[in-house]
Amino acid sequence: MFWPLVLVSLSLALPAFTQQVSISFPHPHPDYESLLRLLQRARLIPTLNRLNGSAFFAPTNDAIHRHDLWNAVVSDDNFIWMPIPGGSLGSEPQRLRVAARDQGAWTPATAMLLGIDDVLTPPPNLAHLVSQHSSVSYFYKILTPEIRDFLNSTTELTLFLPVDKAFERLYLESEFATADLDTVRWSDTFNSSGKLKTIDGSILDIVVTPDKTSISTAELLHPDIYASNGVLHLVSSLMVDLEITPEKYLLALNCSSFVSLIHSVNLTGLVNDTEAKYTILAPGDDVLSLFGDGDLPEKGSEDLKKLLQYHFIPGTWSPKKLNDGMLLETALIEDGLDGGRQVLSIAVSGGEKKKDDKSIKFGGVGVIGDPIVVNDTLIYFISRPLVPPSDALETVLPLQDLSLFLASVFSASMADKLKTPRTSLLVPHNSATWGSVLLHHTLNTVEYAQSIQNGSRTFATLEGTDVQLEHLKNGSVYISGSGGWDGMKAELFPHDILTQTGVLHEVSDILIPRSVQLTVGKLIKAADATTIATLVTKAGMDWVLNGSAPPPDSIWAEQGFNGVGWTLLCPPDEAFKTYNLTELYADLEGHLIPTPMRSSDSETALNNNRPLLLEDSATYSTLRSPASAYGDVIFRKTDTDDFIVGIKGARGTDGDADWPRVVSWGRSTTGGGTGGVIAIDRLLVPYNPTWWTQYAGPTFVGVGGIILICLFFYGVRAFWRRDFTHATYEPAGGFGAADEDD
Repeated sequence: MFWPLVLVSLSLALPAFTQQVSISFPHPHPDYESLLRLLQRARLIPTLNRLNGSAFFAPTNDAIHRHDLWNAVVSDDNFIWMPIPGGSLGSEPQRLRVAARDQGAWTPATAMLLGIDDVLTPPPNLAHLVSQHSSVSYFYKILTPEIRDFLNSTTELTLFLPVDKAFERLYLESEFATADLDTVRWSDTFNSSGKLKTIDGSILDIVVTPDKTSISTAELLHPDIYASNGVLHLVSSLMVDLEITPEKYLLALNCSSFVSLIHSVNLTGLVNDTEAKYTILAPGDDVLSLFGDGDLPEKGSEDLKKLLQYHFIPGTWSPKKLNDGMLLETALIEDGLDGGRQVLSIAVSGGEKKKDDKSIKFGGVGVIGDPIVVNDTLIYFISRPLVPPSDALETVLPLQDLSLFLASVFSASMADKLKTPRTSLLVPHNSATWGSVLLHHTLNTVEYAQSIQNGSRTFATLEGTDVQLEHLKNGSVYISGSGGWDGMKAELFPHDILTQTGVLHEVSDILIPRSVQLTVGKLIKAADATTIATLVTKAGMDWVLNGSAPPPDSIWAEQGFNGVGWTLLCPPDEAFKTYNLTELYADLEGHLIPTPMRSSDSETALNNNRPLLLEDSATYSTLRSPASAYGDVIFRKTDTDDFIVGIKGARGTDGDADWPRVVSWGRSTTGGGTGGVIAIDRLLVPYNPTWWTQYAGPTFVGVGGIILICLFFYGVRAFWRRDFTHATYEPAGGFGAADEDD
């Protein structure tokens, strides 16, 4: 198998060697017995005799015995070698490079035998040859098994291989560089036009000048490195312009873990398309290394695919284009949005003077460093992976202020209903939660903050009714339900809390649909006060509970109570334990307050769910007022901003016992939206003054008045009986002497 390597055409320049032997062996030379045995076993004697103008480099016996492989062949009588038809060089002989010292070239007429003291080792295949050259060690390092097999098994190759410094190291070292390595060009033939056609069909231009040889854009550095299946030429640079894709930049910038995840879910089209326009939010390898196996979805899973799609934003969004509060559509297509794209919130701070000083967050995740532009793609490096919005109820779960809403959803068995695609959920705070109106808080369209803040609009809900938005000059947004009382509003906080099926906003109060009527009876039930409801029914005033007008023939209708609301002071059931209920029927009137319509100017726009206007010293008449001087009730505000209620004018010794504390309240939607229930912590016992309290005052006033009258007349009489005459004086001697003188 090695003999073609020692047969050299005499057209080469050969030196004149001192030892010359005839090509035929009528008597074997003792120095070439091993060689002759190998020639006979390979059946090459006839071939050698037919060759003219050739030189045979004949290794001696010692040279063959020093060569391990040939020595094994000589010793093994069973070894049989089968040559490859046509050879691995396309019927071309292998070349041998010969050098001479101080001697000229000699071309023999027939043939010559040149004895040599060592065995000429044939060139290895191209794959093994690449491993032996340090200048192309990088190429050998990044060889894939497929390419190594190709270099081992393919014949008739001319390989133009760039030296180490010509490669883009960071990219080609990755596990995803095979595609470009497959495009390294090997030529199969040379032609007279100076052009080489490569395996993939492209053309390499050959330019030969006295100074250098160029292969397309590369310079030929080291030509003609022989191999068993071809020839290797070293060139200065890659002869193909590798397409710069976002994936290559991500790999070069230490985002190989992110790229590996993309490959696992077959989303390579997002990073390999040089014409696609995307903004990529990429976590680096150091970021992903902080997350364990349980922190990210499993490789190749559908959840991981959704997570990765959430990191791609169609279009090129440079920092100059980003504004605080923006919502950008991502590549994630959500079933919960009826095939619509999920959005990502943008937060921008700073940068008033210099755009480069902007602090940008995508979905609450900060940006590390400056963005990188790759063709039509922009890459931001983020501090942690983005997580797509979850189910609406899962989103509400960690929000403690909205926990009662979640409890109401499950207690009302509406969890599946609230997962309806393309919805906007308006979640009231805990203080405003009401299970029966949950669907009225779910818009049947996806409305982000931007659309909510642009003017007043009416939105339909899953409940079948609508809600109305109102914008104030100070930027606040009020929302009104379709039902409730006149002027019932809640403040809307458009937070853009993204969910899998849409978006979530917060409202400060409950929204009541027109299909729901809140009566005094329902409010009593919500307060868990059944005893007072029984008293109202037993008293024949059940119309107060259901919000209807009194019967036409009742005394209440005669007193003109048609069309008014009713406010019930509602004590808990425990307050009645020490009282006789039969005796309390008559006292019920002191707990019922007729509530006329209120002016909208007298109440605030928000938190107007009080059935009465509660102010310090606010006084209201009850049904007992016409028959008793102690029928009115008065509200007083304490130092802790709580309210207590008592009977106006009542006198007692224990203020805590005489003044129940207001616990909570609720407003009804019947009776023109006035009235409701005010829960108090104890029973408001009617005030019946004692005889002393009742008569002592008038008696004291009467007796005091009589005494004062008597004193008055006594004084007058004494005054008139007083002597007002004064004593007179006469002259000495009297008036008679004077008269006598006259």
